[in-house]
Amino acid sequence: MNSIRFQLLVPRTTTPIHQTALSCLNHNLASTAVSSISETNPSLPYRIAEDLVKTLPNLLSNCTNILHLDQVYAHIVRTRFLEVYPAPFHWNNIIRSYTRFNAPIRALNIYIAMSRAGVFPDCYTLPIILKASCQCFDINVGRQLHSIAIKVGLELNQYCESGFINLYTKAGEFENAKKVFDENPERKLGSWNAIIAGLSQSGRAKEAIDMFLDLKRSGFLPDDVTMVSVTSSCGSLGDLELALQLHKCVFQAKSFEKSDILMLNSVIDMYGKCGRMDLALSVFSRMEEKNVSSWTSMIVGYAMHGHVEKALDCFLCMREVGVRPNNVTFVGVLSACVHGGKMEEGKIYFDMMKNVYGIRPTLQHYGCMVDLLGRAGLLEEARKMVEEMPMKANVVIWGCLMGGCEKFGNVEMGEWVAKHLQELEPWNDGVYVVLSNIYASKGLWRQVERVRGIMKQRKLAKIPAYSLATSSD
Repeated sequence: MNSIRFQLLVPRTTTPIHQTALSCLNHNLASTAVSSISETNPSLPYRIAEDLVKTLPNLLSNCTNILHLDQVYAHIVRTRFLEVYPAPFHWNNIIRSYTRFNAPIRALNIYIAMSRAGVFPDCYTLPIILKASCQCFDINVGRQLHSIAIKVGLELNQYCESGFINLYTKAGEFENAKKVFDENPERKLGSWNAIIAGLSQSGRAKEAIDMFLDLKRSGFLPDDVTMVSVTSSCGSLGDLELALQLHKCVFQAKSFEKSDILMLNSVIDMYGKCGRMDLALSVFSRMEEKNVSSWTSMIVGYAMHGHVEKALDCFLCMREVGVRPNNVTFVGVLSACVHGGKMEEGKIYFDMMKNVYGIRPTLQHYGCMVDLLGRAGLLEEARKMVEEMPMKANVVIWGCLMGGCEKFGNVEMGEWVAKHLQELEPWNDGVYVVLSNIYASKGLWRQVERVRGIMKQRKLAKIPAYSLATSSD
């Protein structure tokens, strides 16, 4: 994507990868189109194009997969619909449909075709294309789109402006995001929401709160989108006093025109991270509508603070009312099992996740299981799970297994785990410290001296307040 260039809205070159992708797409579309449209009557495509004007939006919205959408687009190309009706509205619908199926390269290719047809983007086109740029993590394309927005006078449009802020914050270019934000003295609430959300999602919670206070000083009233980002930042800070104040703002931002479930879920999560599960439960119990995120926030909150039975009871109630758990729900459930030492229950829930709900385990799920087995002394079973994982174990998983080795003094496995940790983080002294402790627990003082010698030779010293993540009690 880095080589896609725009000159007067027309691309000059594409990389070989994208040429291949585009040629394959064109081949598939053409082959489908040939069977779809009769070529016996030259005027037929134009008559069909007229019929498509009313049906096209429904055709695109009813597409259930990318192949179906390719077939619809092939039909559009063969009928020359976009030649007869070149309005940006129709191009926008097609591009939006491809972004809906997370096909950003195809969406960008449609935009290139739109540019080559001489159709200029409008205030709805650029936000859609910016979304596609974010989906493929290509900041360079985003910058070129920013130039196009300036050329056509859309850089201060509220939808485009918030789109550019979102793009730059996701790329970590906060200075550019702030420049876009500051350049418009008549910015709308959407721009405030975009920069607050970008800061919050990037872990810059304090800055997000400060920006929220600036929003209030500027006379804006926050909406539900604002409050979701701000309460998330407050949860990251763990500031209970601020949380209580923000809860009042949530009531003020409540709208009777749309559901407030996202805001309330965020409040539950905020109180949970601040350590007040009683307040989280109060919000949860008063909710008229609850979804999987509502239940998951409660389960994760209970698990985080060691309320094992409450977390598992909440999960049971969730299943009884017919709410289907997701992968995050099971992270909370397995974490509760780890805190409570419930090994058998953990195995049951892990199998339930895979076999009953068809959820593929992630590193977090495997990490919980390895930690659970390690704490229970089932080190060989934990090792087998690590070796049979479909993905490579990360430092956290190896650290959990190392903690089990330290707890039960397993020298052989500790040495095996230490080799993997050294490969992943050769600069981390924690693995040497834990390995030295394992040797010391077995009275292997020569090995202890050898490890300390290695640390001295490599000039590794214990970093204050930095430890290897292990699970030993």
